[in-house]
Amino acid sequence: MSDGLIRRVTLAEIAQQAMIERGFFVDFPEQIVKELSTMSEPVLPQNISSVHDMRECLWASIDNDDSRDLDQLTLAKKEASGKDKIYVAIADVDVLVKQGSAIDSYAAHNTTSVYTPTKVFPMLPLKLSNDLTSLNEQIDRCAVVIEMEIGSDGAFSLCAIYPALVRNHAKLTYNGVAAWLEQKTPLPHPAAKIPGFLEQLQLQDLLAERMKNFRQRQGALRFASLEIQAIVVDEVAIALKEKIPNRADALIENFMIAANVCVTEYIAKQGLPTLRRIVRVPKRWDRIEALAKDLGEKLPSQPNVKALRDFLLKQQQINPQGFSDLSLAIIKLIGRGEYVLGLPGESIPGHFDLALHDYAHTTAPNRRFPDLVMQRLLKSCLYAVPLAYDNTELFSIAAYCTQKEDDAAKVERRVHKSAAAMVLSTQVGQKFLAIVTGINENGTWVRLRTPPVEGKLMRGFQNLDVGDHLNVTLIHVDVLHGHVDFSRI
Repeated sequence: MSDGLIRRVTLAEIAQQAMIERGFFVDFPEQIVKELSTMSEPVLPQNISSVHDMRECLWASIDNDDSRDLDQLTLAKKEASGKDKIYVAIADVDVLVKQGSAIDSYAAHNTTSVYTPTKVFPMLPLKLSNDLTSLNEQIDRCAVVIEMEIGSDGAFSLCAIYPALVRNHAKLTYNGVAAWLEQKTPLPHPAAKIPGFLEQLQLQDLLAERMKNFRQRQGALRFASLEIQAIVVDEVAIALKEKIPNRADALIENFMIAANVCVTEYIAKQGLPTLRRIVRVPKRWDRIEALAKDLGEKLPSQPNVKALRDFLLKQQQINPQGFSDLSLAIIKLIGRGEYVLGLPGESIPGHFDLALHDYAHTTAPNRRFPDLVMQRLLKSCLYAVPLAYDNTELFSIAAYCTQKEDDAAKVERRVHKSAAAMVLSTQVGQKFLAIVTGINENGTWVRLRTPPVEGKLMRGFQNLDVGDHLNVTLIHVDVLHGHVDFSRI
């Protein structure tokens, strides 16, 4: 790939083309512009006494450095009774995005925001997702609050769900909070000076750790995941860096998992359908068994999430350097999640790697359509209004959202591969250590150890399986199409 061609093709152009090829809308039509023109202010309750006024609570958001679509706020308290509680406030997106509107139809088509290194394709117009329905700092917003009690063992249970008026007192970042928690550097936000603010953040961290330990005892799997970010200058990727999950990531993850479970259980107990998020029992458990056997361990012949958890925890202690490779192989063998219709009284598959039975996506209605659907189903419970969707509609939404999530992942992967191709274009002919990450009718896929870039194995793929290690040579890159091709040594 010549240097001139690399500089002519921008990542934003590649991303837009990939979106179109996967059937996504990339521009908001005139009808949506007209709907937006009628919206200038967030919707607030006419009678404050009709909702919980929680604006004085020390709510904060914790998200990525560049996030503007803020879906949730978190809070922790020690009650007078001595009980520990956590609160998750979810942006009330449905209050402005009305079912059946042009904006809603656009969101239902794309189903998700798609994030690429230099361009974001939002599910909702930025006037909404980054402003009027975002839980922005120091602005009053409508929200749905999930109030939960955390036991001494880390078990969580729902106390109540209710509409509330909230205010974000601090827009924090994962990196900033993690540095404060882990390295004891000052919290980079003026809210640190608010009496009690740092103490309640510390309580959030403490309770999240307690919840994580409880979830692991229940069988939740713990992986070492690698996320690669491109360093981009003038729309050209010049380097790659790893984003390593930190303590603040874990805090939000545990709070959101608890909120998702509690909302799902609450709706189901009302006898209403839900849009579940599931991960099925692995079909390739035999290969997972084989990987364990290669490492001197024995797993049961039938899928067992607690046995797999114990195996992974042991391997993380024995070989922390190689744990990310093992994690990747297991993740690939377990397979992707999907959305399904959950009907009351029917057997519904659970979420295998979270070791949870009742689970749905509910906490990101600005970014994911399934979360907006669940918010509408929840409101049917809270306000005793007719159900927003019938079972046939929910069945179709589940199948379609699963497909579009896969399409979005392919777009993001395509653009990341184009970025990787830019970076690796000067390294054709060099040798790398790699691991097999996938085998299907389209070919065999490997990921390099360093840098952790995934590509296709063009030669020497016989007798390989997911999790195998091998040495490869980089033989070709194609920036425009996101191809990174290897040959087995």
